[in-house]
Amino acid sequence: MKETCLNCYTGGERYNMSFDHQLRTRIVSGNASIDRVGELANQLGAQRVLLVTDPGVSAAGHTDRVRKNLEAAGIAVAVYDQVRENPTDRDVEACHKAARQGQIDLFVGLGGGSSLDTAKGSNFVLTNGGQIADYRGKNNAAKPLLPMIAIPTTAGTGSEVQSFAIIAEEDTQQKMACGDVQATPAIAILDPTLTLTQPWPVAAATGVDAITHAVESFVTTIRTPLSMMYAREAFRLTITNFPRVLATKNDPAATGNAASGSTELKARGRMLLGASLAGLAIENSMLGAAHSAANPLTAHFKIVHGWAVGLMLPHVIRFNAEHIEAQRSYAELARDTHAAPSNATDPDAFAALVTKLESVFEDAGVPRNLAVCGVKANDVPHLAKEAAQHWTGQFNPRPITEEGFLSLYQAVLGKPD
Repeated sequence: MKETCLNCYTGGERYNMSFDHQLRTRIVSGNASIDRVGELANQLGAQRVLLVTDPGVSAAGHTDRVRKNLEAAGIAVAVYDQVRENPTDRDVEACHKAARQGQIDLFVGLGGGSSLDTAKGSNFVLTNGGQIADYRGKNNAAKPLLPMIAIPTTAGTGSEVQSFAIIAEEDTQQKMACGDVQATPAIAILDPTLTLTQPWPVAAATGVDAITHAVESFVTTIRTPLSMMYAREAFRLTITNFPRVLATKNDPAATGNAASGSTELKARGRMLLGASLAGLAIENSMLGAAHSAANPLTAHFKIVHGWAVGLMLPHVIRFNAEHIEAQRSYAELARDTHAAPSNATDPDAFAALVTKLESVFEDAGVPRNLAVCGVKANDVPHLAKEAAQHWTGQFNPRPITEEGFLSLYQAVLGKPD
């Protein structure tokens, strides 16, 4: 198959050979690496920091630990700990006020993707003025942003290495992607010990999200050789270590007593790294139809994002399998992780991947269908219309329209208990 100026075909796989790739985030990984935050903030020249987090992270003791470490390094710290799940422009404005009052020169985001995105969104408004909606899209900040240290406490979004903040409109709950290369955190601290305090449902939902990121970013229309490398390793790390994390549901003491060299903590560390690698893949290849279909479900039915993408992904994979290159890529993921034998045909390996994902997602507590989440048949047309307008769908390997989303939702609708 011949090569074009934009795409290279190798073994039947197409990927984008025109790209501009730069690692913008320094990644510091390891048990207790959170205790380097003061040292790292000093290296960035920080004097006054806003620590952005949520009430659950504060209750777990992580906020005080970070604050004390920063203060011991001679840095003044203000704390904003009221971040909500799926942050909106209202959250960004409240955080921005705290940042302005503190006259800060560094953001430290501590928590899940909601905290990290709230810090990024506030950075836009603090440094460039206006409202977060003014930065919808990419590279709309005219003035420099402040540096940021990102400390994820969940193995999920990969926001710690991404240039986008995902912020919803308070009134409509529609999500905005606000991106700028300057918004990429300068440093990401990956400390698996922080993830041990997650409630099991949070660990399960964020793990499903990370796996979905890896799978979707591996097949997009703008994938590159480097984004595929990140996505492949992200999928290997997450799909093989997630079952160990899920197993703690029946043995919570194992999590609370996890030693530095324990199987439990090693699995957590690999999940955290996998989520970050998936974040790097997204940064270079975006996502697909599963995320487009999931966001209206969260907006209108408050379905946790991880459950929403987990519900939709197997059906999106089946839809995309009609695209021969996507099917080959899915088959490759299955063979790489031994979900399918190394000699399995592409159709058989693809089918094995779907079976594997459905099994793992069921163990994680993903609902069986949309009906049990309160979605009714007459809701589907409106959901399909909104999904078709969501930006990630344009990168799906198989073109998808409102009609295609309608079919996806109908396939996963099911019946209530």
